[in-house]
Amino acid sequence: MSTTEVLHHHHKHCDELFADAEAAALKGDWEVGGEGFARFRGELLAHFSTEEEVLFPAFEAATGMSGGPTQMMRFEHSQMRELLEQMQAALEQRGRDAFAGAAETLLVLMQQHNMKEENILYPMCNRTVADTVDVAAGLRERLERV
Repeated sequence: MSTTEVLHHHHKHCDELFADAEAAALKGDWEVGGEGFARFRGELLAHFSTEEEVLFPAFEAATGMSGGPTQMMRFEHSQMRELLEQMQAALEQRGRDAFAGAAETLLVLMQQHNMKEENILYPMCNRTVADTVDVAAGLRERLERV
């Protein structure tokens, strides 16, 4: 198992939760949509914090790079956190159009972000922190707690 394999799987898990929450909200099933969104939001925020607090510092320590790819990923996490807030507000107001607009933007950002991580950053991390068993174990442990 590679250092970042658990993160690949977690991307897919978050994608599934997102699709379920979005479908319910767009049908006007606000209760199910709200519950699904809460699960999705919790998992996505856990994913971000796991990368920011475990993976990125290990990568930065191993490579000496504090800017570059991890800086960009943190910036994109920030953008997605803002969209989560917009979606939460839309759910509370039962604003279908506002929810749909923020969800569409979030979906595009997540897809682009995940492609960059999976095709660029994660392979770099696997090469540079591969011998750091604590990193892989830390990633798994944090994501299993959610």
